[in-house]
Amino acid sequence: MNVALPAAAFAATPAPVAQDTVRLGMPQLCLGGLSETWLLKELGHRHWMALARMAGRAVPDFRAADGAPVYAAFSALSVTDADFASLGENDVLAISSTIARLTRTQCASRHVLTCAGRTVGAVDLVSVFVRRAAGGGNHTVARVALDGFPPPDMTSRPDVGLAARAAAFRAGRPGPAVAGEVVLEIDPCPAQDFNGAGFLYFSSFIAFIDRAEWRFDGRRAPRATTRSREVFFHGNIDPGERVVVRKLAARRDADGLAHHCRLERESDGAPLADAFTFRHL
Repeated sequence: MNVALPAAAFAATPAPVAQDTVRLGMPQLCLGGLSETWLLKELGHRHWMALARMAGRAVPDFRAADGAPVYAAFSALSVTDADFASLGENDVLAISSTIARLTRTQCASRHVLTCAGRTVGAVDLVSVFVRRAAGGGNHTVARVALDGFPPPDMTSRPDVGLAARAAAFRAGRPGPAVAGEVVLEIDPCPAQDFNGAGFLYFSSFIAFIDRAEWRFDGRRAPRATTRSREVFFHGNIDPGERVVVRKLAARRDADGLAHHCRLERESDGAPLADAFTFRHL
């Protein structure tokens, strides 16, 4: 499955927004090589800082007209051509990042990962600017448009990219309480799973998916690593609410393990995310 945004989507910013290297150590690694959780947190931060640079700001302190904080919530992500198992201690990971504005509320970034001149994966992130309703929690976020950004690149054809697939998936997905095996119930910890903005962090969604995989298949492949993953985010929770991970489909063969899992809010079954994952065994 090709989950990369088209190269033309970044025509408005032909030069990398940022190029950097990281020498890998224990914070960046896991049992199976490069830690996907660390990587997503790092790239999420780079996306957030790139938005500030795009808007000509020193820091990403975005506000609505009434002064309410505005955040870039991730609506979709993809990991492609990942070779995380090949990376280990003291390797130097190079990250080249680009960003583009797709619509008045959406932006997308691409992060190409290399080590010693060899590509070891690419990550696409699509975000939407949101704010909470006055006095509301994480169930009440709404999209907002911000001034001060370059106009959307109407030649980028985002209709064939990750953002369009996410929109199409959300338009066609079934409602709450779909059929599927509940494999894990999670009580997210505010100190570990929520970010500084008070949202369940997008990387925590991925960690929950991996914990569910460990529950239904992991002991047969304790060093499984992601080769590709596509996630569509639908909602969030408040601290104190529980999350259910439901396995909707899974296939295991000589090539690896593929599965579709859905995260739901335990209280009402509202879908929080759908994740399509292929793992190398």
